Amino acid sequence: MTIFAAMNSEQSTSFDERARALDASDALRSFRDQFHFPQKNGRPALYFCGNSLGLQPLRTQELVDAELEEWRTHGVEGHFAARHPWFSYHRIVTDQLAALVGAAPHEVVAMNTLTVNLHLMMISFYRPTSERFKIILAGSEFPSDRYAIESQVRLHGFDPEHAMIEIEPFPGTSTLTTEQVVAAIREHGPSTALVLFSGVHFFTGQRFDMPSITQAARAVGANVGFDLAHAVGNVQLDLHAWDVDFAVWCSYKYLNAGPGAVAGAFVHERHAKKPDLPRLAGWWGNDEKTRFTMEHRFDPTYGADGWQLSNAQILPLAALKASLDLFQEAGMERLSEKRDRLTAFAEEVIDDAIGMRTDVRIITPRDPMQRGAQLSVMFDTNGKHIFDALGEHGVVVDWRTPNVIRITPAPMYNSFADVAAFGSIFRSVLGTTV
Repeated sequence: MTIFAAMNSEQSTSFDERARALDASDALRSFRDQFHFPQKNGRPALYFCGNSLGLQPLRTQELVDAELEEWRTHGVEGHFAARHPWFSYHRIVTDQLAALVGAAPHEVVAMNTLTVNLHLMMISFYRPTSERFKIILAGSEFPSDRYAIESQVRLHGFDPEHAMIEIEPFPGTSTLTTEQVVAAIREHGPSTALVLFSGVHFFTGQRFDMPSITQAARAVGANVGFDLAHAVGNVQLDLHAWDVDFAVWCSYKYLNAGPGAVAGAFVHERHAKKPDLPRLAGWWGNDEKTRFTMEHRFDPTYGADGWQLSNAQILPLAALKASLDLFQEAGMERLSEKRDRLTAFAEEVIDDAIGMRTDVRIITPRDPMQRGAQLSVMFDTNGKHIFDALGEHGVVVDWRTPNVIRITPAPMYNSFADVAAFGSIFRSVLGTTV
């Protein structure tokens, strides 16, 4: 054994020992047993991809099968005769979602998919005029968000080149500062109609200061919304208290509701009873007292429910319920505390594996208050080769073009031993790559 190999072996042993001690004292360790892990090379994968698709809870099949049985038993009468009637089934998750995002129950609704909800919210809250027409957003946002924003700008007859204000990091940096964002809002304030940010940036893993962004937007008279795809179930949220106008999210990442899962939306209660507020209407958003009278006058339901379009997605909602039950039991405060310890441990093992190399670096903020359960590692060369090698060793992470591997230690089901094992493999793979 070479001196280099011996040192690596000793460090790996040290991380393994610490991981065992940390897992032994982890009050949430039993939640790991409530999930199915995919198999790689004949053993459970080291799964660090919850920021892309969360694992399946054990109870998901039970709850989905229960609704399939209701369908078999009742047919169409399941809308009112099922144990949880489908007519109001979306409310089976309302209280849990409200607790998760810091809202009143009437401010949240589970419906549609994320980008559909984003379009619905922008129809209502992006109301440009000749004086106020700009949308302020982070640079290099997720393509679907950017497509939606650009298409809404064009829909209203404006030029995205002038209407979209994309804030980019300072040269030589990878993330934005809150001061940059607030300064841009103040600079463009008189001509800004909407400030629209992600809660956690998909690429860098940066957690934005949502209260400060909201305060700055409201100070210049702009509406403010957030895409919480990478924030919900990942970081603690308090949307009502922050005075956010709207927010949207998907449920297949940290919320573990499965591929193509039903999404969600928040609308602040000050907009709860505004029948004249422009929106794209559908019959499931109509007041349920008159929904089945088939009248041709739309009378929106109070609160976020009034933005619904169609019948609730029963089977996806059942899958979401299976995961939300676990979140309710674990509690976001405890999950957040473990997230910070787990992510800090992952940061340490990655730093140790990188060593003195200058062609590999973590671009996610080091401050725990500016990130969630994600570390983005940037490679100047050979990044895709390293990603492929990790996969061959049973590690599930994800690759983001052009040069980033995202690693997500999800506190609900990842252990400290998972992180230590990942570190050992990452160190080995890096050691064979120049």
